[in-house]
Amino acid sequence: MPYRLQPVTGASIREAPPPCVECTFWQARPNRTTDKTRWAHRVEDDWGAWGTLYVAEDERLLGFVQFGPSGFFQRAQTLPAGPPSDDAVLITCAYLVDASTPWVMQSLFLSVIGEARDRGVKAIETFGYRYPEGESAYERFYVHRTIFPSDFLADFGFTPIRWSGHVALARLELGGLQPVEEGAPARVLRQVKEAFTPAPVPQRP
Repeated sequence: MPYRLQPVTGASIREAPPPCVECTFWQARPNRTTDKTRWAHRVEDDWGAWGTLYVAEDERLLGFVQFGPSGFFQRAQTLPAGPPSDDAVLITCAYLVDASTPWVMQSLFLSVIGEARDRGVKAIETFGYRYPEGESAYERFYVHRTIFPSDFLADFGFTPIRWSGHVALARLELGGLQPVEEGAPARVLRQVKEAFTPAPVPQRP
């Protein structure tokens, strides 16, 4: 198997990109702290794994995405265009390890959508940003880890449900996936990779 997905728990988070290991930006409200180990135990008891690592054949880490029931991410309650809906799984952040593999972002989103559908989740939400036309792929997908281009989200079927300036809370209904127009996957790839060939989305063992 060329690539594999590894669930993220309180134990496997140690294998995530270094900035993500101890980060509690999403777990705590502004100006507050929280114990990430205790937080992870609560999420795992109630929900299970709360993220995914994307690992290459040679065991290189290519990417990380964090997600889970929205109620576990206190920072989301205070962000512009928030709060997220109580019935949604929230994608909070995604980290690309290597700027030369931006297609990993697409694969991470597809993996979350697949997992959420398998768990019977009603909807997925995340925060989007309306970038100016012509913004570089590096700026859109590598610099910012916690907010995603609104047009990128739209190609997966996400629709904005609330705007605050250039920031939107976007939602993907899973009870009946909204159709995206023909050719959207190719358009996503053009936006995120330029000259790279996308790898297939790996399957969990």
